[in-house]
Amino acid sequence: MAEFDLLITDGNLPDGQVGDIGIVKDRIAAIGDLSGSTAARVIDAAGDLVSPPFVDPHFHMDATLSYGTPRINASGTLLEGIALWGELKQIATVDQMVERALAYCDWAVSQGLLAIRSHVDTCDDSLKGVEAMLQVRETVKPYLDLQLVAFPQDGFLRDPTAKANTLRALDMGVDVVGGIPHFERTMEDGRASVRELCEIAAERGLLVDMHCDETDDPLSRHVETLAYEAQRLGLQGRVNGSHLTSMHSMDNYYVSKLLPLMAEAGLSAVPNPLINIVIQGRHDSFPKRRGLTRVKEMQSHGITVGWGQDCVRDPWYPLGTADMLDVAFMGLHVAQMTSPAEMRQCFEMATTESAKILHLEGYGLYEGARASLVILDAGDAIEAIRLRPARLAVISKGRVVSETPRADARLDLPGRPAGVRRRHHHAN
Repeated sequence: MAEFDLLITDGNLPDGQVGDIGIVKDRIAAIGDLSGSTAARVIDAAGDLVSPPFVDPHFHMDATLSYGTPRINASGTLLEGIALWGELKQIATVDQMVERALAYCDWAVSQGLLAIRSHVDTCDDSLKGVEAMLQVRETVKPYLDLQLVAFPQDGFLRDPTAKANTLRALDMGVDVVGGIPHFERTMEDGRASVRELCEIAAERGLLVDMHCDETDDPLSRHVETLAYEAQRLGLQGRVNGSHLTSMHSMDNYYVSKLLPLMAEAGLSAVPNPLINIVIQGRHDSFPKRRGLTRVKEMQSHGITVGWGQDCVRDPWYPLGTADMLDVAFMGLHVAQMTSPAEMRQCFEMATTESAKILHLEGYGLYEGARASLVILDAGDAIEAIRLRPARLAVISKGRVVSETPRADARLDLPGRPAGVRRRHHHAN
């Protein structure tokens, strides 16, 4: 008879199996039929989905929860958002950014989101954002993995001090090298920025995550350069292209060449469906483009694709809840991923696929893995996307860090049941 610190019984796992999970300290000690085992605490997950925690591979935590300060983005465009952020970062203090970021991390934990990759602006000589996010990373370390990207928001070459400040940020302990080639003054400067930033990552042994081709311009093709540099420098499997919205507008012949190059270079990709479909196509009348990159086409070439949240209540986006199932729900619709297999894949894009992009160690449901997981008021992954349900329990490193009651409704209708649950079986 095994003895555990925490035992979860009869959970529905994402692969369709039903089993128990025994946890000792901060590790999963056993998975399977653990009948007869005892534990300091037992959670009965009968009929509920037990999943690895959600992962957000693309976010901007230095700007989060700042909506309306100092003003609102009236046009809703990417460029006005960047200009507005330029105003905000001049007046925001380190303490304010820390406070907002920690509040967002509280939201994230309540939603079972326990790993976030956040881009932090390095185009600020004071590096207030970097200082703040490093402080936040240390504060949340016991329960949330926060990975930081050195992001020269105003252009690595376009901004006169961006290069020096980006290197300073990396020296201070920022984890990943970022960039924004389509925001440089010329296409050539964009290519040069990709080359130099990838060389910096190679020299330092770091991962790369570029804001790449976040535009409606089909001639913005910096992802091609990113793939080339990944191969040239031996960075295969360590480079991610975020957004890639120009691919939405590219002609099919060019994309037929591009996708194999990306696959050969081991690039991953992070579309951000909530933000991409709001920001892109603002200059169109009708038909109006929605800008989401070619998700299914990339996956068909073996490219790892994860969903990103990108923004919550900030200069670019007025909504958001830190719920990665909201992101998956929107992505499923815009990418038209509605077969059962595709819907399950959408769930994995908010969990296991994004964990690959972040190179998370010990992530998943297997013996010896880190004991971080979430129990949802849903029967399986598809139902979880459909309902975006309560996170009944969130466990981080073996400790229950959040609990939410079921959200069943009570009815008072003649001849009908006294309550209603929106869970419903479906065809597989």
